[in-house]
Amino acid sequence: MDKLLHKLQTQVLVGDGAIGTILFTEGLDTCPEAYNLTHPEKIEAIHRSYIEAGADVIQTNTYGANFEKLKAFGLEHKVKHIHQAAVAIAQRAAQPETIILGTVGGFRSVTQEDLSLSTILYHTELQIETLIQSGVDALLFETYYDLEELTAVVKLAREMTDRPIIAQLTASNTHYLKDSTEINRAIQHVVKCGANIVGLNCHHGPHHMQQSFSHIDLPQEAYLSCYPNASLLDIENQEIRYSDNAAYFGKMAQKLINEGVRLIGGCCGTTPEHVRYIKQAVKDLSPVTRKNVIPIKKRETNQPTATRKKNLTSIVKQRPSIIVELDTPKHLDTSTFFDNVQRLDQLGIDAITLADNSLATVRISNIAAASIIKQQYNLEPLVHIACRDRNLIGLQSHLLGLSLLDITEILAITGDPARIGNLPGATNVYDVNSRGLTEIALRFNQGINTDGAELKQRTHFNIAGAFDPNVRGLDHAVKRAEQKIKHGTHYFITQPVYSSDKIQEIYEATKHLETPFYIGIMPITSYNNALFLHNEVPGITLSEDILEQFEAVKDDAAQTKALSLKLSKALIETVHRYFNGLYLITPFQRVDLTIELAHYSQTITSTKQEALL
Repeated sequence: MDKLLHKLQTQVLVGDGAIGTILFTEGLDTCPEAYNLTHPEKIEAIHRSYIEAGADVIQTNTYGANFEKLKAFGLEHKVKHIHQAAVAIAQRAAQPETIILGTVGGFRSVTQEDLSLSTILYHTELQIETLIQSGVDALLFETYYDLEELTAVVKLAREMTDRPIIAQLTASNTHYLKDSTEINRAIQHVVKCGANIVGLNCHHGPHHMQQSFSHIDLPQEAYLSCYPNASLLDIENQEIRYSDNAAYFGKMAQKLINEGVRLIGGCCGTTPEHVRYIKQAVKDLSPVTRKNVIPIKKRETNQPTATRKKNLTSIVKQRPSIIVELDTPKHLDTSTFFDNVQRLDQLGIDAITLADNSLATVRISNIAAASIIKQQYNLEPLVHIACRDRNLIGLQSHLLGLSLLDITEILAITGDPARIGNLPGATNVYDVNSRGLTEIALRFNQGINTDGAELKQRTHFNIAGAFDPNVRGLDHAVKRAEQKIKHGTHYFITQPVYSSDKIQEIYEATKHLETPFYIGIMPITSYNNALFLHNEVPGITLSEDILEQFEAVKDDAAQTKALSLKLSKALIETVHRYFNGLYLITPFQRVDLTIELAHYSQTITSTKQEALL
């Protein structure tokens, strides 16, 4: 039998702690894994410090040494070299009884990842192969937020080697993974996939780790491991710090052993001092063979009993529907804005869409405007949510707030980059893109948070996606739309269209989709506006005839307006030949244009409906 598994039959083993934490405190100027090549003596010294502190098991400095992560440092071509050097360094530092784990870190995290599972496995296979060939005693897969990824990696590794496999998940809360799988159930599943040692690492300190393990059964054919963080992290003088709590860490190690853990080490923030206290605390403890497991109390997700209004998806599938975009002001004088909302409400349109600081320009919060509209008017607010300005915390808080206000119509967009707006130095967040935001909203509709916890109620978001027909190849836009549908988009809102041929082209390209479309129409307000659209907005091309018509009346405001309405009405007629959904974009607060066009749309669609009846 392998010496690691043999020892775990009768002993509690102590692992090492963080390598990156020590390097960061010394002024790390690149990724930690690069030091295997540039500063091997430092890595060896860290390994020795952990062994001297009492570590029975050490891990190679290869956590982030995969192709994708190394690419950010221009080291993607050094994957094998970094792994080979890491194993050699660990072997030089090791004592005869020291067990060396070859470490592989997870790709997927709590943020949206675009890498396919096949790509992840391709890169991971190279890591596994190199570590095995270099002579590690066992493999350690750690910090895996995604159960699908970890199980696939464990299966791959088991096909490649009979050496022990340690597989550690990372959970954002004490009960569930991010996909809402109970941690205990996930742990047992990883065992079935071929892992010899299973457990948790990172994200939580020892207190919350102990809470998690209180819900975990002892596996029948594997052992439990735990590598907690030193504590919750803190920020001091813009530097990440962890609590200096080595003695406390040792005491909590005893509790973790009582929960069945047989291999215990440390993750972020831990040092040789933490390992020294762990060793002292557990040296006389025997492994637990039986324990009382605390079941996770199930909560039923409450469903409101009140009858809900039809959403825009169901409305536009049944009848012609009009939505209107109206930008919130850049200042605090909102009288004109709400006067315009009142006029649109009286017209009987279905929804007013509120952009989220479009073109990266600061405006009054659309959620504040939507709240007032919801309370004081009959039309439905459709709130755009841009991923640019909010991280994962802010996006989720935003969604929860919208749900509390009973605002359910949202448009998920990635958002224009900050550099194009009036504050070009502002930071772009982009933790997720529009697809990722859509997936979050869908999880909320299931009553599940992104960390897997229950919301206790379900949201009712009806999620729109943006569709840009003004691209060189419409096929590409359709493929993107198909992907968005796959990830949960309920309906689409298009960018403005300026030709009847383009509207017909959209219809022909999308008629196989059951997802409805609102076709965007934005009136041209002047000859200069026409020139700008034609020459500076990608994908929009106005015919020479249209440009000449606007040039001919450029000095006559009344004639310009008449021409704009004439052309827009012709486009609306084409829209309604093929689509139920009309999206009127108000240019420069010209609500008079929008109202006239909305009224015209209602006139022609009501006539058609009467004829059908």
